[in-house]
Order: sequence, then C-alpha cells, then structure tokens
Amino acid sequence: MSPAGPGPQAEAVIDLDAYRANLSALAAVASDAALMAVVKADAYGHGLAPMVRAARDGGTDWIGVATPAEALAVRATGDTGPILCWLAAPDEDLAAAVAADVEVTASSVEQLEQIVAAGGRPRTQLKVDTGLARNGAFGADWSRLVESAAAHQGAGRLEITGVWSHFACADQPDHRANDEQEQVFVRAVDELQAAGIEPRWRHLANSPATLTRPSAHLDLVRVGVASYGIDPVATVDHGVPLTPVMTLRGRLAAVKRVPAGTGVSYGHTFTTDRATTLGLVPLGYAEGIPVTGSGQLSGGFAGDRIAQVGRVCMDQIMVDLGDRDARRGDVVTLFGPGQDGEPTANDWAAAAGTIGYEIVTRVGGRVVRTYRGAP
Repeated sequence: MSPAGPGPQAEAVIDLDAYRANLSALAAVASDAALMAVVKADAYGHGLAPMVRAARDGGTDWIGVATPAEALAVRATGDTGPILCWLAAPDEDLAAAVAADVEVTASSVEQLEQIVAAGGRPRTQLKVDTGLARNGAFGADWSRLVESAAAHQGAGRLEITGVWSHFACADQPDHRANDEQEQVFVRAVDELQAAGIEPRWRHLANSPATLTRPSAHLDLVRVGVASYGIDPVATVDHGVPLTPVMTLRGRLAAVKRVPAGTGVSYGHTFTTDRATTLGLVPLGYAEGIPVTGSGQLSGGFAGDRIAQVGRVCMDQIMVDLGDRDARRGDVVTLFGPGQDGEPTANDWAAAAGTIGYEIVTRVGGRVVRTYRGAP
C-alpha cells in the first residue's frame, strides 16, 4: 500500500506500546521476582535511549547491559535506576562506571581487583559459571573469588549485592543441563553465604527460563529477546503473549514488468518462470539483510506474502510481485508482527538459518528508526 506522503526509503518502526506490554507480560509470569530489561547492543537493534525510557516508564526495576560504555550511555539518557553490566575489558578504567552508580560484575579475582581499584565502595555482583563455559568463575576459581569478595567486603572496599549465572540450554526446556545448572548455582550461593555474604539479588533466568522455568525465577529475571517480542521458545505453549516490537519495511524504488526467463540479481540464481512484476526494495546486507537468506526470504505487500528473489545485494533486494498492482513508493514490509500477512523476524531467521536475535540486532546501515506509542 502507498504511504500517506513521503517517508524513509528504509525504515524500522519500533512499537513502544508493544515493548511495554511484553515487559508487563513477562513481569506477570515471574511476579515474585524483580525484572531486568536487557538493552545491550543498542537494545537489540531497537535503539538504546527510547527503549530504556519505555522500560522505566513501564515500571522495570533493572536495566542490564553488556559493557560499562553501554551503562554510561544509559546514564546519559538521564536514567538513575539500577544498572548492571558484565563485560569489562581487562585493562578498562571502571572509575566512571562506579561513580555513575553502575553495578559491575566480577567473574574472576582479577576482575574484582579491577573493580576495587576504581575507588569508592562499588556495588558489585559476582558471576558463577554453572555450565555455559563463557564468563564467570567455577570450581576452585569460584572459591577464590568468594574468598576475595568476602575480604574486600569485610574491609569496606566494596559491597556484594548479587550473584548470578546464565543458562546454556533454557531454550530447550527439557534439556538436562538446565537442572544441572540450577544445582550448581544453589551450591555456589551456599558457598557465598558460608563466607558471610548474603546477596540481595540471586538471578539465573534469561528470557526462555523466565517463560518456562519458574524454579529459576529467584529474586530477579533478566529478559532480553522476549521483551522485543521474539519468542525464544516458540515451540512451547507457555501462554505468555508477546508482540514483535520492530517492523522493518522499505519503499519500492523501482517496479518493472519482465518476461519469463529473466535472470534476477547477481549470478542469476533466480530466473522467472512466467511474466511477472519485480520490485526493488532499497535494503541490502549493508542494512543487515542476511545474504544467507537469498531467495528464501519473504515479505508482505498489501496483505499478501511475497517472495524475495535472487541474491541479496549490498543496497537492495528484489521481490516478486506477480500480477499485483504496484508503484514506486509503495511499502513492502520485510518483517513485523505477522498480523498483516508479513513474516516475523523468527520466520526470517528460519529462512536464513539463524536466530531471531541476529535478525533484529543486525538491522542498521541507512535504516531510519521511527518510534510509535506513548513516550
């Protein structure tokens, strides 16, 4: 359908009302726990500042980011609430983050010393590796971290406020690793308490565990991808309504009628089998369209599902409009909530052999973000 008046050639429409509704639904399913909205990676490609404000406006308790720089960017929006970050570089000066009242995670004794060196009495959380084998301490390293944390807290150099970990297989609710990780986490907390540290916040649940694993809700749940309406356990009937927040669309830059036998895009990997109308959508891999989805993706046009054809280019993709009436400037929806015939980000992920998280976080380049819903 043609838009009313001119608009961006490439646009990601972000529905703030849907975001707040998702957070509310997730908070309700873990009603005994506080809620952390994870906004790392520019809020999964949705735009940091608007999503932080929407989350706080919706009553979110905590904001979670990966890096101290992201935490300071949250503070730059005017946010004054609790923030946790967990991925500081080994030689990073954490003084600015500590001074901004950001809680920094320690995953090793070395990281704990780095936090103490920032001065003041920083509030700090400890991360235990319960089985993901990423960040976090385990085994003897965990015991050393607990011992060091107890000594520093006893000397008044920091305050340990939380202990946490991350699931490896929560998107597979029946995977045996989930039970094993919970058990390791319980033992790690017991060891911390035996050392005289009583953390206010114990948290283990990510988005899929929030949706399917009540035993892991504890004091706080961290919701990332689910808050943006991308269901990480879509094959499970968890009963929590989630609405995709991002709609990616482009205005047709060219429309042409071509005969049967026309090769389309680089390498002629697609050849028309009939006379048809082709549309050029001005988004390509520079905007995050996955090349691996070439010829497998689809879009929505005037309430119908249409195929993306040929190889994805740097700046553009081609769509097969068939015999539909189309003009330059008409809008093609690449993905969205799926309520008007268009695919969802998860549909694109399946077509491109990836995950919905990647589809939305890689949206960039010349895409203009437009925000809808009450600020």
